[in-house]
Amino acid sequence: MENLHHIVVVGGGAGGLELVTSLGNKLGKKRKARITLVDAGLTHVWKPLLHEVASGSLDASANEINYRAHARKHHYEFQLGRMSGLDRHNKHVVIAPFHDVDGTEVVPERHIQYDTLVIAVGSTANDFGTPGAQDNCLFLDSLKQARRFHNLMLNAFLRKNHEAFQGAEHTLNISIIGAGATGVELAAELRLASRELPVYGMNHLQPSDVSITVIEAADRILPALPGRLSAAATRELEHQRVKVMTGQPVSEVRQNTVVMKDGTELPSEMTIWAAGIKAPAFLAKLEGLEVNRSNQLVVEQTLQTTQDADIFAFGDCAACPQPDSDRPVPPRAQAAHQQADTLFKTLCNRLENGEAVPFVYNDHGSLINFSRYTTVGNLMGNLSGRSMYIEGKVARMFYLSLYRMHQVALHGMFRTGIIWLMDRISRAMHPRLKLH
Repeated sequence: MENLHHIVVVGGGAGGLELVTSLGNKLGKKRKARITLVDAGLTHVWKPLLHEVASGSLDASANEINYRAHARKHHYEFQLGRMSGLDRHNKHVVIAPFHDVDGTEVVPERHIQYDTLVIAVGSTANDFGTPGAQDNCLFLDSLKQARRFHNLMLNAFLRKNHEAFQGAEHTLNISIIGAGATGVELAAELRLASRELPVYGMNHLQPSDVSITVIEAADRILPALPGRLSAAATRELEHQRVKVMTGQPVSEVRQNTVVMKDGTELPSEMTIWAAGIKAPAFLAKLEGLEVNRSNQLVVEQTLQTTQDADIFAFGDCAACPQPDSDRPVPPRAQAAHQQADTLFKTLCNRLENGEAVPFVYNDHGSLINFSRYTTVGNLMGNLSGRSMYIEGKVARMFYLSLYRMHQVALHGMFRTGIIWLMDRISRAMHPRLKLH
């Protein structure tokens, strides 16, 4: 093999996959560098869509990208495995052994040599040490968790439908802890499921029998977004008969109960944790790299880690400073997309001994989608002082365009057009909800 500069990207989420696609098309295709993507899964699904997979309004199988197939088309290599350590002296990434479902070791621990390393491993839910959360809550950090949620949801609806048929108590109580974008959008998707499933035979269970509650410790939902957007989202949730509880910290989660700080107990057969995020814990154990309290790698504005100029980090797992601000870049999909673009330029420059490009975050606004009901949001962002509130069909169009932009980055305009057409055909031929 040629002695090419080896760029290793760990993490095939939205930003990581966009970055290796661009690098493969630019550098890998022309044999200017060797590009390798490392990920613990075989396929990619855009993380902002996981709540739709969980509710059944999106079929993940039709929206997955196979890393091996994508790598072949875009001139990079793919390594299946989970990063477990780092040898900075020898410039090796340590990949944990890979086991099959029975626990049998398929591939032993490996070391992958790098010249430039990029860490983009995303984030996981932060339960803040709440007693019972890990044992009694469902999470939506991965496609596997979203699919598990979907199966549990279908079984819960089926069980309650049978209880209704028998004339027994059959209220299904669902609690969502955390009223950020994921929690709010999931609530709307679950309300849609409660109205759609009776059409497919579960006609003894009525939508009013499904109680959905969103619990937020702050004094309003969507606390990180403008107040007008929060107020509109609250009105929409209440219109869809979703209970909104604000100013209510959760002190404990039991098997079928959520306990509030004031002692109030809320019955909950299904409890979803969507409050806060943190970077994966293994990052805090990497050799000599600086992390913050949320396990995020601390980076310079160039996205280089503070202790090693050959190691970059971006997306939810990195804390990147911004000029004239005491807060790092927010953990949002649009930030990861922008950072991937900036880092692509930097890594191309590095091959020619050029300088790293400082990253400057541009807030283009926020959009909250209430399933098929409506969409609300603000464009241009409130950092510029030119925020414009939008809702309805126009907001929905902008919301859908975000995913299409991600697809264009991965497939190009022509293939994305074909995918869009196939999606339209699929929606016309298949049920509105995934029923298995």
